[in-house]
Amino acid sequence: MPSEAMMLYKLILLYILNRVDFPLTNNQLTEFILGKEYTNYFNVQQSISQLIDDDYIVMETIRNNSLYRITDSGKQTLSFFQNEISAGICKDIDEYLNRNEYQLREDVANPADYEKQKTGDYLTRLQVIERGTTLFEIKLSVSSEEEAIRICNDWKNVNADLYRCVMTKLMTPQDPSDSAAPSQGPSQDPDPDTTQS
Repeated sequence: MPSEAMMLYKLILLYILNRVDFPLTNNQLTEFILGKEYTNYFNVQQSISQLIDDDYIVMETIRNNSLYRITDSGKQTLSFFQNEISAGICKDIDEYLNRNEYQLREDVANPADYEKQKTGDYLTRLQVIERGTTLFEIKLSVSSEEEAIRICNDWKNVNADLYRCVMTKLMTPQDPSDSAAPSQGPSQDPDPDTTQS
């Protein structure tokens, strides 16, 4: 594979990642490039790997799903060589991102992951992310991997309702008279030595 072609593939990947303010998955990057028949799957994966090695992009893995972001050095490199990408390819990328931005963003905006703890329990981490900022995060410990998987799978469908419910509860002024009286601690039996008969 000529080095000029590999350089172009890497620049295309950098251009795509630079045009969005959220990470993209391996599938999202690959789908676009293969769909346009710019190159084959192997070359895309090799380009991604080299970009990571060169510190032009960073990868984060969530539940076996790789997410990629461009780094500052990647942005700087792109600024030097962006003119190597044809105007037609830039137009294809821009149109694709404009048309699919909402769906691309939704696919990565609500990550859900879990890990096994030393205790044998599974800790789930559920997030709502917007423009690279975590708006909402819940960590839940459950006893089985099946429960952790179910929670992570359901997160995409319930995160908006949960976020809205929590925000409403937290932002609505509470009437102090509605809250229970503070606990006075556990009741104690009188000391038998001081009890009057």
